[in-house]
Amino acid sequence: VWQILSDGWLYPVWVVGATHMRDVDETWPQVGARLHHQVGAWPFALSDTTEVIESEPPRLLRLLGRAWPAGEVHINLTIEPHSDGALVTMAEAPVRGPARVLDNPLQRKLLMARNRESLTRLAAIVENRRVPERQVQASAR
Repeated sequence: VWQILSDGWLYPVWVVGATHMRDVDETWPQVGARLHHQVGAWPFALSDTTEVIESEPPRLLRLLGRAWPAGEVHINLTIEPHSDGALVTMAEAPVRGPARVLDNPLQRKLLMARNRESLTRLAAIVENRRVPERQVQASAR
């Protein structure tokens, strides 16, 4: 799981709403590193960033997601050992901007549904991604 989270270029593949990755800081996922992305559908896509505010490999990634003018959110991804491999929990809460003012039980349910779908996509990548043989050989050296 941590290997996938550490590849910032994969975020639009599994994060619902992220539509295009413009750049990934070389230090991702270290504290202060940023993903430079777009969220939303064209032609209404917003360009902004998501920044690492805490990183404890391989168990915790805490992010500050920005999508102005909608606002900012804290996103917590925790990874715990589980009999099937890993249990990943994703929690998101608005912290600044209109999203925070509009925070309510209905919005929370929508966020939970979106995050559940994101985790389903993440699980599909973790469980089914095949590493090219040359990468496996290079990492075995």
